[in-house]
Amino acid sequence: MPSKTLQIPTPDGRADAFAAFPDDGQRHPAVLLYPDAFGPRPVLERMARELAEHGYYVLVPNLLYRHGAAPVVDLPEHIRETARPAITAQLMPLIQAHTTERILRDADAYLEFLTTQPEVSAGPVAVIGYCIGGLLAMRTAAAHPGRVAAVAGFHPAFLVTDAPDSPHRLVSDLTAEVHLGLAEGDMSPEAIGELEQALDAAGVRYTCEIYPDTVHGFTMSDTDAFNPAALQRHWDRLLPLLGRTLTKS
Repeated sequence: MPSKTLQIPTPDGRADAFAAFPDDGQRHPAVLLYPDAFGPRPVLERMARELAEHGYYVLVPNLLYRHGAAPVVDLPEHIRETARPAITAQLMPLIQAHTTERILRDADAYLEFLTTQPEVSAGPVAVIGYCIGGLLAMRTAAAHPGRVAAVAGFHPAFLVTDAPDSPHRLVSDLTAEVHLGLAEGDMSPEAIGELEQALDAAGVRYTCEIYPDTVHGFTMSDTDAFNPAALQRHWDRLLPLLGRTLTKS
């Protein structure tokens, strides 16, 4: 499966990124994959390659490129639960600096970049995200309703907040089909209810489910949160979503 490292031009500099795509000389639908807070690393590259094997061009940008190339902070080969608080403490100020304005500027740049790639077909794209990436995926889909046909978030973060621009307040702008795969404890029942009420009122086609026996981060095999059954469930939900919404040549 071919892959390449990239430098994506943005208004704020160049974002390092990774892309995987089929080696058949054809054009393929694009999937913009936002990583979790730990950023692009081998586990994300493996997931991108696996997704590319199903006929997609998968772009994985470094969300925190303004602070350096990935990994922005030192990461162990396997992230133990005991190490997570210290790593998160280093990352949180960088994530908090990644404002909505920055998110949307970057989304514009990533989607524009995809239109220039010879391996990418014309037509709608999908945007998926993990952890904080789920927030970015929802914001990108709401900001580009004519471009994004599918959005998926797995163990997503900060989808329902008190902020005026909380993602759940933007769903009326969505035209994409949505899947949200939550870990147990990711969101309170009240927050889930508020999100689903907003999606229903907007007429969005969606599924929102709690994956059983999971903790936050369940898709990431380089962490103690990893749950193999839940990762498979993630593929079982994601691949049909992409198949329904993206047109393959």
